[in-house]
Amino acid sequence: MITIVEADNKKLLKEFVQFPFALYKNHPYWVPPLINDELETFDKTKNPAFATADAHFYLAYRDTKIVGRIAAIINWSEVNDQQKKKVRFGWWDVIDDVEVTKALLEKVYEFGRNNNLEYVEGPMGFSNLDKVGVLTEGFDEIGSMITWYNFPYYKTHLEQLGYVKEKEYLENKFPFSNVKTEFFVKPNELVKRRYQLTALNFTNTKDIMPYVDKMFDLFNSSYADLSSFVAITDVQKEYFKKKYISFINPEYIKFVEDKDQNIVAFSIVMPSFSEALQKAKGKLFPFGFYHLLKAKKESKDVLFYLIGIDPEYQSKGVTAIIFNEYYKVFKAKGIQNCIRTPELEDNHAIHNMWKHFDPVTFRRRRTYKKDLN
Repeated sequence: MITIVEADNKKLLKEFVQFPFALYKNHPYWVPPLINDELETFDKTKNPAFATADAHFYLAYRDTKIVGRIAAIINWSEVNDQQKKKVRFGWWDVIDDVEVTKALLEKVYEFGRNNNLEYVEGPMGFSNLDKVGVLTEGFDEIGSMITWYNFPYYKTHLEQLGYVKEKEYLENKFPFSNVKTEFFVKPNELVKRRYQLTALNFTNTKDIMPYVDKMFDLFNSSYADLSSFVAITDVQKEYFKKKYISFINPEYIKFVEDKDQNIVAFSIVMPSFSEALQKAKGKLFPFGFYHLLKAKKESKDVLFYLIGIDPEYQSKGVTAIIFNEYYKVFKAKGIQNCIRTPELEDNHAIHNMWKHFDPVTFRRRRTYKKDLN
């Protein structure tokens, strides 16, 4: 018999966070999150996402053993401002038993129907800066700290329960040796002169902070036309600023500004923390912090996390400036592989940006949708 229990206290939330550690124990490609970081994400007093969202967290038990988990989420900005009558599900992990998945999803449907919503979509988080998508290809590739890993049967469960594909995401990579400087070194100088643009580089995190609010404003404007985009609020800006910016190598954050000191483009790259997180096993202490710090300094793989360009400057070659600055940093650091985090399949502008580097798609993931009628 399957029993569903809401994780509505600290003890159960910790079990909610720890369940995947048992499900994927010793798995070579699963990358564990930091337990305390996950707990903070689900803490309504700490995560500003709850200012515009509601969520419930559920555990599935068979007898006394946990066999699955799921989060049911309503992003009210999406529902009220965009008129998308959607309930989300995320942080979904389950044993290979479709009945467990069905029982968990019934709690999501209940949450959606109680709020007069029309359909369910997932897996996805609170916002566009959260993890997204169930993995459908690339199960033999190590995950990353900003993606969910899952077994192949997850997709099968959803399709057996009547879900259909809603959005497709691609993850691409290319070796740094593929980078052809002729596509950006000279164009970089031409674009800077033509539009009076300047590249901003940093060696200290504190020098980045004055630009971060402008960066998030640009993120909101440059991604506004993409499907299911929900803008980052001012409170979330402060939260992400404090939580993540200091975690990223300052030389991996690039801005481009115009003659009036307006930010017209930005990019954030992160070192790969995948193997370090596997060694940390969900904890910063006693040794997790050491592994993460070592990866921050020495990782030869980098992830292109975010890139945004002011709509007025799109298709004007501004990416040549960004590529030129990263090329200098990556060459000095001996970077070997460049990995792109999930990008919507229909975001052709972003795909065209990388075409000269001969990237290969090594993972695919998607969100699934089902009506609540």
